[in-house]
Amino acid sequence: MKIVVIGGTGLIGSKVVSALGEHGHEAVAASPNTGVNTLTGEGLADVLAGASAVVDVANSPSFEDAAVLDFFETSTGNLLAAEAAAGVGHHVGLSIVGTDRPPERGYFRAKLAQENLIQKSQVPYSIVHATQFFEFTRAIADDATRDNAVHMAPVLYQPMAGDDVARQVAAAAMGAPLNGRVEIAGPERFRMDEFFRDALAAWDDPREVVTDPHALYFGAEVEERSLVPLGDAVLGTVRYRDWA
Repeated sequence: MKIVVIGGTGLIGSKVVSALGEHGHEAVAASPNTGVNTLTGEGLADVLAGASAVVDVANSPSFEDAAVLDFFETSTGNLLAAEAAAGVGHHVGLSIVGTDRPPERGYFRAKLAQENLIQKSQVPYSIVHATQFFEFTRAIADDATRDNAVHMAPVLYQPMAGDDVARQVAAAAMGAPLNGRVEIAGPERFRMDEFFRDALAAWDDPREVVTDPHALYFGAEVEERSLVPLGDAVLGTVRYRDWA
């Protein structure tokens, strides 16, 4: 099949392109760098011609509430309209575990708006809900740093490797549309504060990890199960200690 990967030159997208290629599919990486812009519609009609499926793993360049909402609504709206016009038979969207649960965060709210557009479209779809990626561990620690201490809530945390995310997104694209969603997560579940305490120790990072029930994550406090699947989930195989 010809499968177009929107955001196909990024962290997850490039891995999805590789995974699809390993299975013999024609995987086309589409991004502004390759002349495809979902915000303006530039290049969409050409790249979608003859495509059986589209994978959307593009991300907003800004996480500011209004900007990220505008990105996902505009980009996804343009993409779905172009897919319908081209006769694409399967749209696969990558989203986040917990978008449909409180507490609300601006980024999660934007991803939920994106999911709603996908569900209302005439294009058959699959939505993949993933937990946080190992690759963002340092950035999350840095964002949680206050006065040289990393503040983390003692909630459940089940991150996964980008390679595992990409394999599951590729598997969804190669399968039949779910017209629903699947949740994916890492093979191990931790306490978030303990995970980051161990991670910083492994980096020889001198910052203290402070267990803080009111610590913010993407701008909001988190509850015990906000960041992990509530029901059945497909688990990755890569463990953090092996990845790191």
